Amino acid sequence: MSPVFIILALVTFMAAAAAMTLRHLVHCALAMAVSFVGLAAIYLQLNAQFVGFAQVLVYVGAVAILIVFAILLTRSGEVSNDSIVAPGWVWGVGMAVVIFAVIGWAVLNSPGLPVEAAEAPEVTVRQIGNDLMTRYVVPLEVVGCLLTAALIGAVVIALRDREGEP
Repeated sequence: MSPVFIILALVTFMAAAAAMTLRHLVHCALAMAVSFVGLAAIYLQLNAQFVGFAQVLVYVGAVAILIVFAILLTRSGEVSNDSIVAPGWVWGVGMAVVIFAVIGWAVLNSPGLPVEAAEAPEVTVRQIGNDLMTRYVVPLEVVGCLLTAALIGAVVIALRDREGEP
């Protein structure tokens, strides 16, 4: 394993642990976005360019931002004096470490791990992009409309809540 991979894995793991343990939803959503970016960087380092770019576009660029907007539009304006960390953060971190260790042990001891390196795929990112913009343009537009409808729904919910306030 290279040092870059280890650093990316640690950043991704720490961001995911922060998303589990922080108290405020906005902080959790931002930590989740950082973990998505870490995953995308790992994919790019493993020469899976399409998966890495799709991770950035779909999860970081759409899902994480949609979650942040929905939280910001629907939450109340109250400021709490509570701790930034949730009360059960020790249990959350402990469970994350245990699950990470079990999954890591299972992967490393799996008999299905390939001994030789796999062949490079023949499909390029350009071919996938061409297919998305020609053959699969309708599903792509449907997903875009669905995300737009979800954002509009969050705005409508936020406006209904604000109308009842003095």
